[in-house]
Amino acid sequence: MDILYAKQAVLLKEAKHIMKKLISEDPMESLCMVDLIQRLGIEHHFQEHIEAALEKQHFIVITDPIDFVQSHQLDEVALSFRLLRQGGYSVNADIFERLKKNKVQFREAYGEDVKSLIAVYESAQLSIGEEDTSLEDLGQLSRELLHSWLSRNHHHHEAQYVAISLQQPLHHNLPRFVDKTILLRNFNPDKESVCFMELAEINSCIVRLMNQHEGLQVSKWWKGEAMSKEPKFAEYEALKWYMWSMACFTDPSFSDQRLELTKPISLVYIIDDIFDVYGTLDQLILFTDAVKRWELTGTECLPEFMKNCLSALYEITNALAEKIYKKHGLNPINTLKKSWVQLLNASLEGAHWSDSGELPKSEEYLKHATVSTGVHVVLVHSFFLFHQNITKETLAILDDFPDIIYSVAKILRLCDDLEGHKNKNQSGFDGSYIECYMREHQETSAEDAERHVEELISMEWKRLNRQVLGRDQQFPSSFTKFCLSAARMVPLMYHYRTNPSLSNLHQHVKSIANAGVAHM
Repeated sequence: MDILYAKQAVLLKEAKHIMKKLISEDPMESLCMVDLIQRLGIEHHFQEHIEAALEKQHFIVITDPIDFVQSHQLDEVALSFRLLRQGGYSVNADIFERLKKNKVQFREAYGEDVKSLIAVYESAQLSIGEEDTSLEDLGQLSRELLHSWLSRNHHHHEAQYVAISLQQPLHHNLPRFVDKTILLRNFNPDKESVCFMELAEINSCIVRLMNQHEGLQVSKWWKGEAMSKEPKFAEYEALKWYMWSMACFTDPSFSDQRLELTKPISLVYIIDDIFDVYGTLDQLILFTDAVKRWELTGTECLPEFMKNCLSALYEITNALAEKIYKKHGLNPINTLKKSWVQLLNASLEGAHWSDSGELPKSEEYLKHATVSTGVHVVLVHSFFLFHQNITKETLAILDDFPDIIYSVAKILRLCDDLEGHKNKNQSGFDGSYIECYMREHQETSAEDAERHVEELISMEWKRLNRQVLGRDQQFPSSFTKFCLSAARMVPLMYHYRTNPSLSNLHQHVKSIANAGVAHM
């Protein structure tokens, strides 16, 4: 590891010198380098440089937007828009208005320009709603033209790049798990970019070794838990829970946070199985009541595995609350407890529906099923693990299930339900939003219902964008970026469509698991 860190330090010094020079001499080229850095997943090393590059480019764009658009290639305009908005800068989508007005001319000028079309399509993923009509229209047109291009160029060397860009736009993806030969297709291996690519290789090695070490610690923790001795839970894979922490706490220095967050994530998964598979309705009512009271008294008649789960829930939550209290002087225990009660109440409502055999209305289902994902529990815990300045006002916002958390949870719920419904092995009632929706709208085909859900997912992404991309937010950017990473993780864990990144994620997890076997 010492050798890797030494090489990293040398390359980092050179890379920062390159960035500083580009920012000073060629703002557009510095922005291209920001794009490369983010695709390589090494932006944590360059936060100051990225901010300086964006600030300079923002000044250029807003000084004379018309001149900027006219004096730059379309792919450069789209890249500037995407990176500036992603960085929280106010940039109006009206810069695309002139291009949108003449669609025939746009088709003629850019129908074969794959680079520009992809850049526009990628930018359109950062839409925040109605005020971005120009952007959305141009993004849809670019999507159509790219599909048309693919239909004519199956064997073209750019075909795979185009197909994956359409299927997995950058804003909905985690660069770390994307095939770099695809992700870096448009970057020339010149002397400057090679320095950053070598740095990314070393960073990847360091992170992989770190993840392997953390994976061992997670497995050791789980094996020490009483729940792991239960036959029902004996085959559970702790690394599956750790994947969420690993993907969302991206900064290598956040090792303790990744380990700590894996614990409540494990409980979310286990509680989900208790409600879906193992518990009777009477047991689940007692279980929920015990969480509300935050004590084991009165749970004597519950099976041992449920009591072990409750004990672990109290222990893990109380330990985190105490740690936060010692650091900040404000105890978040009531907020943490409330997040668990919200989860249990929603899960119990689902258990009542299952027991009665009656389907709720689709909107009622979605309201409770979004909460029963447990996403809010994970995000609330993650907020405190960032060790931000915690105030009573912040706790009140978290207690109220803020929009940013709700959007991530809703995206997960809808994606999970969509994948479940598309599963060819699925038969009968699947308890999904689509099932409830089709019962209400009996004239709707399964294909139309699935398209409806895809549209709901798209709309929720726009709401999430509004929460994440603005500068005047309720929460620190570190937390909003965590929420965005959680949403990006959803199609990897609940692959409602074929996802090329899955093999890369599985390979990474396999390397962690193999490291665990080697240490046994």
